[in-house]
Amino acid sequence: TVEDCAAISHQVSALLDVEDPIKDAYTLEVSSPGIDRPLIKRADFERYVTYDAKVESRLPINGRKRFKGIISGVEGDDVLLKMPGGDVARIAIENLHSAKLLLTDRLIKEHA
Repeated sequence: TVEDCAAISHQVSALLDVEDPIKDAYTLEVSSPGIDRPLIKRADFERYVTYDAKVESRLPINGRKRFKGIISGVEGDDVLLKMPGGDVARIAIENLHSAKLLLTDRLIKEHA
């Protein structure tokens, strides 16, 4: 929450003032990761089932590395992404290069 960010900012700022590990001028900035943060862990994908996502794999899957679709679930160590047209891409979490939610009106509304 905003209150958590403020509390952390005050605590870390006080600690940095006492320890003084940074000799040059700096600005401490504490913020939440926001709704457009990367999806990394299994729990991230489980939390956002039915949301639109953009996923890139490290290794090609059926000749491609980039996918857009709806997160339809997680089975074992695989993320399932329902593609336009109905096909389902199965991408191993260990094969993920990057993954993010697409900013849709629904996502913004539900996380405002």
